Amino acid sequence: MFNKSSETLKKISYFLLIAFTVFACNEDVKLNFETQHIEKSSDAVIVINYPKAIGTKAVAEKINQKIEHVIANEMNMAETTENNISVKEAVSMFDNEYKSFKKDFQDSSQKWEVKVDGSVMYESAEVVCISLKSYIDTGGAHGNSRLTYLNFNPETGALLDQDDIINNASDFKTLAEKAFKAQTKPEDDTETIEDFFYGEDFQLPANMGFTKDGLVLLYNNYEIASYAQGVTKVVLPYEDVKGLLKINP
Repeated sequence: MFNKSSETLKKISYFLLIAFTVFACNEDVKLNFETQHIEKSSDAVIVINYPKAIGTKAVAEKINQKIEHVIANEMNMAETTENNISVKEAVSMFDNEYKSFKKDFQDSSQKWEVKVDGSVMYESAEVVCISLKSYIDTGGAHGNSRLTYLNFNPETGALLDQDDIINNASDFKTLAEKAFKAQTKPEDDTETIEDFFYGEDFQLPANMGFTKDGLVLLYNNYEIASYAQGVTKVVLPYEDVKGLLKINP
């Protein structure tokens, strides 16, 4: 009797341990985000707000490193990209570059400026989309604005590229081109798709982002048309792209 009871207790303990482990793992993969804020104006004007992932350490670190890498390289004044650099380090480097500029051009009234506004644009069990809006002004006719979408796998922290998102590239591109033509407004009836893409056929953008309204195709300034055109967004409702995506938003 004692042996049977011991075996039963062992089995119950074993199953409880498994259940607890599974429950703990499920709790761990949940992500939360808190806003990080950096601001200084004694030299260059720098205001940065961006989301920081909190959750499973390995997952959160992957996401945070990529977010910081993108922000840091938006501020990078060198011709080559910087790897493994934090936002705080990038802020210091940008500020020092401005100090050197002021030292060399003491009569200049130019004030360098960096503004970054990041937010969590969309969250689901299969994807987390981060939006990073940046504005950099180091002189010239106008500053440079850029909007970047970063799509992450919330379970692994991996950054998703287009091949991870799109299931049928040919059919997806056909659908996207049709939506582009319907949602953009040509200046006149003679304007063709090639006029948007500098003589080339329709091209998918480098940026795609998930929103509550659908998958957004984002073209930044100079990627299509002219600077005056500004940012161009084309929204593909999820019902329209059903079966064309590897992700179920």
